[in-house]
Amino acid sequence: MEKGKKLTRRELLVSAASAGAGVLAAPMLSFGRSRVFAGSPREYSTRAIDLVKRSTVIDMLCVMTLDFPKQDRWMKNPELFTEADLQPFRDSGINVIHPAIGMGGFNSYDNVLRFFAAWNGFIANHDQYLMRVDSPADLDRVKKSGKLGVLLGLQNSDQFRNPNDVDFFHALGQRVSQLTYNSRNFIGNGATERHDEGISDFGAAIIERMNKVGMAVDVSHCGDRTTLDAFEISKKPVLITHSNVRSLVAGHPRLKTDEAIKKVGAAGSVFGVTGVRMFVKSDEPTTVEHVLDHFDHVKKLIGPEHLGVGSDIDLYGYDSMPPELNKQLRAGYKGSYAFREKIDIEGLNHPKRMFDLTEGLIRRKYTDAEIEGILGGNFKRVLKEIWTVDTTTARPNQQP
Repeated sequence: MEKGKKLTRRELLVSAASAGAGVLAAPMLSFGRSRVFAGSPREYSTRAIDLVKRSTVIDMLCVMTLDFPKQDRWMKNPELFTEADLQPFRDSGINVIHPAIGMGGFNSYDNVLRFFAAWNGFIANHDQYLMRVDSPADLDRVKKSGKLGVLLGLQNSDQFRNPNDVDFFHALGQRVSQLTYNSRNFIGNGATERHDEGISDFGAAIIERMNKVGMAVDVSHCGDRTTLDAFEISKKPVLITHSNVRSLVAGHPRLKTDEAIKKVGAAGSVFGVTGVRMFVKSDEPTTVEHVLDHFDHVKKLIGPEHLGVGSDIDLYGYDSMPPELNKQLRAGYKGSYAFREKIDIEGLNHPKRMFDLTEGLIRRKYTDAEIEGILGGNFKRVLKEIWTVDTTTARPNQQP
């Protein structure tokens, strides 16, 4: 999202960063439907519940909260985050979140350093609840652990002043880095820049080092040429963690062309679909069914094994933010983002949205194996491939 005169989501979250699911109970009801939790009014098919229960559910863009003052308090004093705050994540069925934000600008190195320091401290203070996901082995054991997995990443790469910084931030736990946010940096161009000349020589060197250390390249917010260049340069699959299909939303710059989506398939990678309203449809009505159209489009182009989920919200969505924060967020983006009255999709704007999505995929005749892949199996597969480390070209004075 493009920086404007007022605070963007990036800037609102920087202050928080700088400062500092469980077993499903499903009592059976009639007609093959169940309540996910006793006392909940929502009912889901037993098939949907079983699919979520047995999947490692990964949301490749889900922040802890869009209530930035609350995030600030949690990071300043981790003890304020209690088991009650964790319970909605347990109820959600989500096993791994990727709480990446966009941070850039002249002080990005220092701000990002504080961001990862704060997250590492937060996770360490709650190791009974949280687990940092660093490796293929972590992806295999996170669900059994009963903890919420936190996959540390960032929606920009301004923090990389040189290729050695990739190694440094990898050592701090960073496992995904989006090359650009919406604007231009030294690596390439973002989705809402006026021109996109693609990836620079510096950017190519950064990608090469990311490949070597096992850090995933993400191009969700990148411009079209920068996106295609990343697939050409990278020797490992390039992720699109959270975007949608441009051909379904009349030229929206933040979304991906069919050409880019085909690159995902050719690379053996994964495309995470979001539920952000203006990324789903350009007019009303906009419903869960229109979100499912994006899944169907990608499936038709490259196959269901390349689909995943990147919700691009917290558990409750943008429309539940404090009104003043929501207003500031909207003011920080270019008009091309095309905000409307609502940002979220009804039915996908609550903690149990993965069950609603699963029901939708069942309606669209996806098989159980395809749905398990979409819920997390596909991202799990590709992350295991990306996170391998090249030990043949270890640099001097470094352990392989």
